[in-house]
Amino acid sequence: MPDAPWTVVVLTEDALTSADVEHITSLHPDEDVAYRVLVPADTEHNVVASVLDHLGMLELRAAWDDLLGREPNPEQATTTAAEQVVESVELLRAAGVTAQGEVTQDDPLPALRAAVATGAQEIVVVTYPHAVEDTFHTDWASKARDTLQVPVLHLYAGTSELG
Repeated sequence: MPDAPWTVVVLTEDALTSADVEHITSLHPDEDVAYRVLVPADTEHNVVASVLDHLGMLELRAAWDDLLGREPNPEQATTTAAEQVVESVELLRAAGVTAQGEVTQDDPLPALRAAVATGAQEIVVVTYPHAVEDTFHTDWASKARDTLQVPVLHLYAGTSELG
């Protein structure tokens, strides 16, 4: 009986790009890997952290929109996350790998815990830079490293930069 494929969970806050897929799949080029994409529905938006992130990146319009509360309602957030899952899974499959995906709650840690409990061996977190969370190690990757006993890699979306 053949060995089960290596399972890598990809936690992302947006649809993966082709550059993200290239970086992720290059981590295990000669292994049988199954990817499981998780995208949280962003329904509990931390306005202060988000405004600081946008200001740090000189995204003044986005910071203003956050201050005005222009964020999606839970139904819109879930729909957007589902679209991001489909797009990400399609890109991974187009790269010739096995992939599936799902939408998680705002806090993806329970879904990560469940994935590790059912055999995931590695986690790749793909986010945009978040000045506050990254600096104080309250980002998803840091939380996963602190609580799960598997390797966690943090990549910044669309780049080869490590978080």
